[in-house]
Amino acid sequence: MKIGTIELGERPVFLAPMEDVTDIGFRMLCKRFGAAMVYTEFVSAEALVRDVKSTVKKLVISDEERPVGIQIYGRDIEAMVEAAKIVEQAGPDLIDLNFGCPVKKVAGKGAGAGMLQNIPKMLEITQKVVDAVHVPVTAKTRLGWNHEQLVITTLAEQLQDCGIQALTIHGRTRSQMYTGEADWTLIGEVKKNPGIHIPIIGNGDIMSLDDADRAFDTYGVDAVMIGRATFGCPWIFSRQELSLDEKIDVLEEQLRINVERIDEYRGILHTRRHLAATPVFKGIPNFRETRIAMLRAEKKDDLLAILERCREQLR
Repeated sequence: MKIGTIELGERPVFLAPMEDVTDIGFRMLCKRFGAAMVYTEFVSAEALVRDVKSTVKKLVISDEERPVGIQIYGRDIEAMVEAAKIVEQAGPDLIDLNFGCPVKKVAGKGAGAGMLQNIPKMLEITQKVVDAVHVPVTAKTRLGWNHEQLVITTLAEQLQDCGIQALTIHGRTRSQMYTGEADWTLIGEVKKNPGIHIPIIGNGDIMSLDDADRAFDTYGVDAVMIGRATFGCPWIFSRQELSLDEKIDVLEEQLRINVERIDEYRGILHTRRHLAATPVFKGIPNFRETRIAMLRAEKKDDLLAILERCREQLR
């Protein structure tokens, strides 16, 4: 499977772009364990154009994580085009357009999945971004705004006509947010459409590589993207089972990478989210107090000491 000239292998599995989750440390670990493509946290076009420092920092990528995509979102056409040009200078392998984020602060302002209520503007943004940059442009969206507006089969062709080189579809509507079950049937219909010639990437409720295999077999998608199930589990992309000791080693490495590449305070904040979600510590009795201490730790060495105590409790 290829996106433009990017060779991604057979039945590739991608790491979804997620705010406060897909920092550089996490991306590098997911890549090591087999993620065929990783994405940065999504980037606000307006903030990038205004040169907001925290947003600009999200553009930092490493050759070790390639191929890597940078995803942008926004509702203003000129800002999206300008942001795409800025992103291109950061050297990603592709630029992804976020037309799927359902959260109120994004979709409620007309960006992300909010674009599903203004398809002509979505298409204009897509066309102008494609025309403005030289790297492949892809898009990610949902089935529609709600179940009365399931537009994806038509929208996929329209986005393809704008020149995107791959489309990721999350099998929910915006109104569903992340509730209920993802509906892959429409994703499958898009893939089977003889008018679709670009790769179709399926997303939603993929909790393991077994789930990804079923999606490939049942719906014929070109790639599968995993989102929330990766929290605290960068090894989810590996077909080799890790021991608990090895998993704790990975979490400690993630902390060290984040502190080194971001800074101690924010590196710990990024790592905490994964520590709160990882299933690794489920075997520890009365874990609540340890979890609280873990989420309050402000120094790398303190957090590493807590992780080592957890390791001992699991032996």
